[in-house]
Amino acid sequence: MRALRLEHVVITSVDRDDLHDGGGTHFASIIQAIREHAPKTSIEVLIPDFLRKAGALNSVVAARPDVLNHNLETVPSLYVRIRPGARYFHSLRLLQHAKEMDPLMFTKSGLMVGLGETRDEIFQVMDDLRSADVDFLTIGQYLAPSAKHAEVKRYVSPKEFADLRRVALAKGFLVVAASPMTRSSYHAGDDFRRLKAARAA
Repeated sequence: MRALRLEHVVITSVDRDDLHDGGGTHFASIIQAIREHAPKTSIEVLIPDFLRKAGALNSVVAARPDVLNHNLETVPSLYVRIRPGARYFHSLRLLQHAKEMDPLMFTKSGLMVGLGETRDEIFQVMDDLRSADVDFLTIGQYLAPSAKHAEVKRYVSPKEFADLRRVALAKGFLVVAASPMTRSSYHAGDDFRRLKAARAA
C-alpha cells in the first residue's frame, strides 16, 4: 500500500463458508498488515454475514478497520428470492453488534433498488439500519448480471434517488450515496472523508 500510495482501501472477499471462521481471521490479518506497512492508509472492509461462524465478526472488529460494511442488499420480503442463503435480521444484528463492540468505527450498508420493493419497505430498512446505528447508506440501481439472475422490475429515476437520499439523511445517516450507478464501494475514499467531516460537525 505504501508503494502504491493508496489513501483508502476496500478489502472484501467471496463468502468463505468452507472456513470455520468464515475468513474473519484472514480479514483481521490483512488489516494488521496494512496498518504495519501503510499506517496512513484508511481501511474499509466489506464483509459477508459470517452466518453461524462464532467469533468471526469479533476478529474483524478487533483489528480496528476504519469502516465496516455489510450490505443488506434488499428488503426483507425479497430475501427468499434474492438472498436465499442469507437472513435479514442476522445481517442487521451483525451491523448493530459491530457498532456495540466499537462505537467509534464507522458502519455502512447498501441497498439495490428495482427488484420489486416498495418505497415503504425501503423506508423501513432505513429505520432498521438507523436502529442499528449504521452511519452510511448506499442505494443503487439493480442490474441483472445475466439472464439467470433476478430480472429488473423497474428502473428508478434520478429524481427518486435524490428523494431517497433526502429521506435517508433526514433519518440520521451521516452520509448517503444514492444514484443509478452507486455501488457499495463507489467513491469509497471520498465518502470516508465525508464521514469524518460529518461526525466532526
